[in-house]
Amino acid sequence: MRERRVGLAVYVKNAKAARNLRKFGNIHYISRRMNYVSMYTAADMLEDTIERISKLDFVTRVEKSHRHEIPVHYDNAKPDKAKEFDYKMEESQILSITRGE
Repeated sequence: MRERRVGLAVYVKNAKAARNLRKFGNIHYISRRMNYVSMYTAADMLEDTIERISKLDFVTRVEKSHRHEIPVHYDNAKPDKAKEFDYKMEESQILSITRGE
């Protein structure tokens, strides 16, 4: 089973020094223009990792990702009536074609 991971945005002074963050987790993306690193780290050691990363001299700030807090299952989504009507029309056309043969 895979361990739970949390995303971090680490803002750095120099993009070359950002490679040193590999020992804290998996680096997903390094932006050389905006000087930040998008990375994933283990959720059970998150606070300790943030504290250790913040103490590095080339890091300006560290932010946690809030993506895991956003719901991805939408139970109250209402179906589109026009699409339902189109599907029913297609089904009836297919049935009439197959019966006619």
